[in-house]
Amino acid sequence: MPGLIRAMNKRPKTRAAAFFALALASLSLAACGQGGDEPSQTTTKATAFGGNTTTQTGNAPIPVSPRGGPLKTVLWGAQIGDQLTGTAPPYDMSAVSKFERIAGKKLAILGFASPFQDCTSGKCTFLDFAADLFERVRQHGSIPLISWASDSIPASTDQPQFQLRDVTAGRYDNYIRKWAIAARDWGHPFFLRFNWEMNGFWFPWGVGANGNRTADFVPAWRHVHDIFTSVGATNATWVWCPNIDLHKPPADLRPLYPGDKYVDWTCLDGFNWGIRSGSPGWLSFREIFGDSYRRLRQLVPDKPIMLGEMASSNSGGDKVSWIRDMLTTMPSEFPGIHAFVWLDVHDRGTNWPIETSNAVASEFRRGIARRAYLANDYGNLDTSPIPPPDQG
Repeated sequence: MPGLIRAMNKRPKTRAAAFFALALASLSLAACGQGGDEPSQTTTKATAFGGNTTTQTGNAPIPVSPRGGPLKTVLWGAQIGDQLTGTAPPYDMSAVSKFERIAGKKLAILGFASPFQDCTSGKCTFLDFAADLFERVRQHGSIPLISWASDSIPASTDQPQFQLRDVTAGRYDNYIRKWAIAARDWGHPFFLRFNWEMNGFWFPWGVGANGNRTADFVPAWRHVHDIFTSVGATNATWVWCPNIDLHKPPADLRPLYPGDKYVDWTCLDGFNWGIRSGSPGWLSFREIFGDSYRRLRQLVPDKPIMLGEMASSNSGGDKVSWIRDMLTTMPSEFPGIHAFVWLDVHDRGTNWPIETSNAVASEFRRGIARRAYLANDYGNLDTSPIPPPDQG
């Protein structure tokens, strides 16, 4: 099964190719406006989709801002590859411990991924809810975040048996119901990030891939959600997670939103790919997320936001400064963001992991030490849907 995690961690390959193709196809410059509690300014450079340390355990007191009011707190997390121990967590939780020693603080969220089906051995097998893995994460004091995909691995965008219409039509109902019952019986809260980045064409559930249409996504989401509800699997917190969109004008997300009854948290994925062939260039945290964040707040103003996958390359810019800016900016200028997950995975030379540089690791450790970023105090969490930390 560690091979499964490895395969899922390599999924961004198709996304990167699509991202770069779009960047090459349409480059433009634009400036974004200001407003309300949003970031003060966002400038988009290009259009494209898309050591020994002391480890802090438990949550610090609610921090107080210089003006005397409470400062917003953020659940911080990571999805960790196999580069630290040879096996990715949660299969090997010692990789989490090693990562946390580097970061200097324990994780509030641990992310991992699973498809519906594994065909890597030549024989396709549906993958059950892995209660033992979820329990390892909970025993660590972290909240599990499962990215669950209606597809099979090896990954391909051409999977006609996994079109969204197949999900809606009930082709996988028995499997989904079995998975949901097992999740219910495990009995603890977890984040469920289903069919993420649906507004792209790099995954087989995306509305621009595999014969899917925009109108197919919401019925499929609601169908799966309804099965969970029907069996009482209310411990799943549903995370709806499009990819950031730097197009001018951006695509409308409204046709892809399942509705407030079907979504608990909203989400964005986005990366600073750096200077590499076909990329939109070095982008700051504000440039990556600012416009999509504003649009998401307008679409769904009352839901907490998670950054489900995010990281920065070190190619063509100063990653140390990028991380310093990100960890300063997020809690102060993006009040709707209540959680983020760093993709600490090696991905074709992008150098996402913080441990690829001592200077980067040191800056990340310094920034995440802020009391705004909460640690692993969630082993006894019993509230579903999971509330944002300021409301829990």
